Amino acid sequence: MANKKQSTTVESVTNLVKPIVEQLGLSLWDVRFVKEGAMWYLRIFIDKADGVTIEDCEKVTRAVDKPLDELDPIEQNYCLEVSSPGIERELIKNEHFEEFLGAPVMIKLIRPDENHIRELKGTLIANEKDSVTVSLKSGEQKNIMKKDTVYIKLDDFNLE
Repeated sequence: MANKKQSTTVESVTNLVKPIVEQLGLSLWDVRFVKEGAMWYLRIFIDKADGVTIEDCEKVTRAVDKPLDELDPIEQNYCLEVSSPGIERELIKNEHFEEFLGAPVMIKLIRPDENHIRELKGTLIANEKDSVTVSLKSGEQKNIMKKDTVYIKLDDFNLE
């Protein structure tokens, strides 16, 4: 039940803050509503081509604070955090995968694959609704179901 509630909350917040973020010249990367210990966190991740500054985070925080209070999509107390997705950002949405086709990625699998490997690095070469295809250093192309991954992140430190 908590997952349904969390996804409804994320959807409501996304619909509210996306136009506000875009008016400020930024893009909305992701919204997450998570419980850590006893605290709930509403995390809004923003992005822009030349990098997100602390000032950008402050502007978004100030701009969304009052509309969030007015919409009141969250019953419990929570801490609002606005930040960039950071380096080695996690690819989550379909548009993230499409934007970064051709980019180096790191993939961590939930369970080891048939070769007992759990972590892969390669180039993202294809994206489907439920899977991605990566080209590994060996030249092998591997199709991976998104549901079988812990994460798929950009490999920003790939120096090869």
